[in-house]
Amino acid sequence: MTDLITIKTGLAKLGLTKNLVIAHASLKAFGHIEGGAETMLTALLDSVRGVIMPTFTYKTMLNPEVGPPKNGITYGCETDLNKMAEAFSPAMPADKMMGILSETLRVHPLARRSMHPIQSFAGINAKPILNMQTIYNPLAPIGALAEQDGWVLLLGVDHRVNTSIHYAEKLGGRLQFIRWALLSDRVVECPGFPGDSEGFEALAPALEKYTRRVQIGNAQVQAIHLKSLIRVVVDLLQQNPFALLCQRPDCERCTAVRWS
Repeated sequence: MTDLITIKTGLAKLGLTKNLVIAHASLKAFGHIEGGAETMLTALLDSVRGVIMPTFTYKTMLNPEVGPPKNGITYGCETDLNKMAEAFSPAMPADKMMGILSETLRVHPLARRSMHPIQSFAGINAKPILNMQTIYNPLAPIGALAEQDGWVLLLGVDHRVNTSIHYAEKLGGRLQFIRWALLSDRVVECPGFPGDSEGFEALAPALEKYTRRVQIGNAQVQAIHLKSLIRVVVDLLQQNPFALLCQRPDCERCTAVRWS
């Protein structure tokens, strides 16, 4: 069993008490945590200066009948899902793919949430960073975090959920996509939607010297210096524009990048 003291002791070894972080987590990787997600969030907030997490809401998305080419999507193929789409509101729960810790952060009394209808972030002690997000630049909080000497914190997960790599891909010139989201009174176009992340773990060796690690319970926790991560990805894409793409033949977004 992993308790609050154990988690705080482990996180303290990463030396991030003066830093802002973007966190991604799978609590299942830790084994049983006494107090669950609330315990993990308390430990995290006691161990860093501030935190943001993705609170994305994919159930707001719509698939139109037609749209721009090379957009990593088959148009008109999700009529049933369109009927089930829900209008975004600030109170909408984070998608379950984000993990329970993201939702626990979102509902915390001190948390604030950005207003992007697909790619929102929630955070505590990070209001200026969240305010950088726009409909045209959904991952701008990550850039703002990097300028504040921020870190990526992977709690029991690997780089396949590391949203910051998507931000670096954009800076490296990788093709971005357009998606559409339902609001209460209209449908909005959302540019800057990223590609697939299944191939991101291939980046781990290149990030080794910028990574700190600690074992907490059954899980490995990694902290990666964000500005260094961005530089590594941009340099990699300049050398190989197809780096970090997945190998699945049915992945429409990676296929679109290869054909762009």
